[in-house]
Amino acid sequence: MLVVGFPAGPLEANCYLLAADGGGECVIVDPGEDAVEPIEAALAEHGLTPVAMLATHGHPDHVASAAVIGARHGIPLHLDEADRPLLVPDAGEWKDGIVPLVDGPLRLAGLEISVSRTPGHTAGSVIFGLTSAEGGRIVLTGDSLFAGSIGRSSGDGGELVRSLGAKVMTLPDDTVVLPGHGPATTIGRERAGNPFLAGTGV
Repeated sequence: MLVVGFPAGPLEANCYLLAADGGGECVIVDPGEDAVEPIEAALAEHGLTPVAMLATHGHPDHVASAAVIGARHGIPLHLDEADRPLLVPDAGEWKDGIVPLVDGPLRLAGLEISVSRTPGHTAGSVIFGLTSAEGGRIVLTGDSLFAGSIGRSSGDGGELVRSLGAKVMTLPDDTVVLPGHGPATTIGRERAGNPFLAGTGV
């Protein structure tokens, strides 16, 4: 599996390109602010063709470039319906290119991507899980879980902790965590040392 990641925009939100291999189809996760040119450069460098965009949630630092990329490549944005109201008004008619996310498997670009709703940071926050052909596991956690920290809650802080306990911290320790901001980590590392996870019960 090919994973290309880079921070973009003033808040340095991580954008990721995922593909079964180089030179084929890919999905773009969290095309945020100022991400258009880095995305295009990564597509060209690895010979990738995007077939869809996925959003861990609807905040602008994670989806601001979706309208441009979507229109340019004719691809939809997969977003939880609860976060649709967060999209900027000037996305215009391209908003019709949004596909609602639901819990379960999503098959795109030769990848099987598990979708799990994790409300708390926003009402429509989700995480994406993948397993490589070699058996390695990754999870893209958006702004729910970071290395050594967790995201801010948009409402009831307990909801975020419950989501982390039920959907994230139940993953195997060797799962690589690709967060919405900051460096990668692992579930085992966060289970052992993240002070904000004490309330998850795992």
